[in-house]
Amino acid sequence: MRKLRVMPYLGTILAVIWLWYVFSLVLGNNLLPGPLPTFIRLVEEIGQAWFWKHIQSSAYRILAGLACAFLTAVPLGLLLGSSRRLDRLFTPFIYLSYPIPKIVFLPIILLLFGLGDAGKIILIALIIFFQLLITTRDSARQVGREMIYAFKSLGGNRWHFFRHVVWPVSLPGIFTSLRIGVGIAVAVLFFVESIGTRYGLGFYIIDAWGRADYPAMFVGIIGLSGIGIVLYESFDLLEKRACQWQRS
Repeated sequence: MRKLRVMPYLGTILAVIWLWYVFSLVLGNNLLPGPLPTFIRLVEEIGQAWFWKHIQSSAYRILAGLACAFLTAVPLGLLLGSSRRLDRLFTPFIYLSYPIPKIVFLPIILLLFGLGDAGKIILIALIIFFQLLITTRDSARQVGREMIYAFKSLGGNRWHFFRHVVWPVSLPGIFTSLRIGVGIAVAVLFFVESIGTRYGLGFYIIDAWGRADYPAMFVGIIGLSGIGIVLYESFDLLEKRACQWQRS
């Protein structure tokens, strides 16, 4: 099973490296450094403590943003999905606010919470919040009336209903939303780390780009992509362990 899971990634990585090498030959190493110079630079940067400071700062902001969104959006989504009355009350607010691009609130958030980690984390959490909320609410709606009546006939209370019915049914949708949210969070992180910060892979990439240090720029891209891949795979693994009932 492990080999079956690794092989597709290995083939994809080799294909990407090959295409990267071809384009570097076509465009020239000055514009697009090849894989070998970039990997040599990556090994050099890994040995530097300040490079790990960039990785640590970016990973912390993404994890904190995802955690804040999860802790606020998931409980509310479960509540709305299992209560028609509350859903009717909050649906107009969700439909009006969800289409608004949250990135436009960046100046306001930075003005209120400063240029430090708090503002960046809040913006990431705000963008992921609505996606998690809607996915969780729609997943919780999948609980049919027959299941509700059957559970009540067994004497279960509302807490048991949430724990043993609504929560398990909603988990696959929640994990799917989290995996999608990782990609969005990485994209937003790159943008927010280019403003008012000294550490973070977004700043590292922008700084290398400004100095025309293209090998370093690609090292930053690889590092940011690595964080996204690790988080994506982590949520995928958690889903398989938490939703084993799907296999049966």
